[in-house]
Amino acid sequence: MSQSLSKLYIHLIFHTKNNENFIDTDIESELYAYLGGLLKDIKCVPIKINGIENHIHILCIMSKNISLAGLTEDIKRNSSRWIKTKGDKYKNFAWQGGYGGFSVSQSKADVVKHYIENQKEHHKTMSFKEEYIRFLKEYDIDYNEDYLWS
Repeated sequence: MSQSLSKLYIHLIFHTKNNENFIDTDIESELYAYLGGLLKDIKCVPIKINGIENHIHILCIMSKNISLAGLTEDIKRNSSRWIKTKGDKYKNFAWQGGYGGFSVSQSKADVVKHYIENQKEHHKTMSFKEEYIRFLKEYDIDYNEDYLWS
């Protein structure tokens, strides 16, 4: 086979350092658009980006030329630098050290997209910590809770 072909849907979740509420209405729409641009720059296809004050959900199609760790490092590093240019209240902004990356079947991509679209409504009844641990358990991922929230 002379071509390398793939279509990998990824649900990526990461939060602000110490779960601080930095992502406010002043910046969220512009941040999501900026993240979408970063994804396009590395040849990924953004499908849906949304979140609440302390975390982000991204559904995208990964480029065949980048690893999940590379994708995440690139968008976190560049968006962190960008946010810090948006005013004094963002000067101490930082993302957490890690992330959660979950594979999504093409047949379930619309379900995940809808889930991400409704983050604000969803988090009226469930905290981010509850949500994230539910994902880890659903995907049967071993984790140490001591390192999840820094």
